[in-house]
Amino acid sequence: MFRYPLLIIFLLMTFGICNNISAQRGPQGHNFGFGIIVGEPLGGTIKYWFNSENALDADIGGSYFGSPRIDVDYLWHFDAFQSRIVKLYAGAGGALGFGGSNNGFLYKGEGNRFYVREGDNVGFGIRGLFGLNVIPNRSPLEIFLHFGVLVGLAPETGSAVDLALGLRFYP
Repeated sequence: MFRYPLLIIFLLMTFGICNNISAQRGPQGHNFGFGIIVGEPLGGTIKYWFNSENALDADIGGSYFGSPRIDVDYLWHFDAFQSRIVKLYAGAGGALGFGGSNNGFLYKGEGNRFYVREGDNVGFGIRGLFGLNVIPNRSPLEIFLHFGVLVGLAPETGSAVDLALGLRFYP
């Protein structure tokens, strides 16, 4: 039997929402892109543009702290540089971590040292992020860098900092 039924439900809901909305605002007018993300987490990434300012992105991969993790964020893009190529964005979303270690969250232990809590739990947290994306002219690519704060809510509270660099391709 599949060990993570919540993961399947989550992915079906995400793709179901994306298929019912039409948009064209990513590179070269495409609305859906996929690629890789390096940092926290390390793995795959997808992005769906609703319009020229709003998008939904999701990342799935291994956390630096050892456990698999899924992040989903709603993003607001803004033109701080008066450029068609470089934009800033801010976002809010959630993260699910699955077993193996601390589910991607840091905990403060004795002597104010951070540690990784061992366990086989599913962890949940919320996060906020701020980033920069670059969409070169006449290119199906998006390069992004973001920084965020993750607050673990369950099974225990904790916090962590996310930093990631990625590349998405828009077919």
